[in-house]
Amino acid sequence: MKIFQAEIDVMPKKEILDPQGKAVTGSMKNLGLSEIHNIRIGKHVSLEIEAPDEATAHAKVEQACKNLLANLIMESYSFKIEAKG
Repeated sequence: MKIFQAEIDVMPKKEILDPQGKAVTGSMKNLGLSEIHNIRIGKHVSLEIEAPDEATAHAKVEQACKNLLANLIMESYSFKIEAKG
């Protein structure tokens, strides 16, 4: 078995209101950063997975994203996988 590192980003879908991102966008003006717009806030998940090959690791991470890490009604996800070591 090999160890793979997965880096997963989960973000609200573009058509979904992001109140946290909207609040941070509004606060940028107070910091003198009014040129920063349309902030979207999501989550980043980092994990290690044991698998015989990268294709299997990819499939397992895909399953974890679809079934637990992302709410597919409101969020989208992307990830990359690299072999460790």
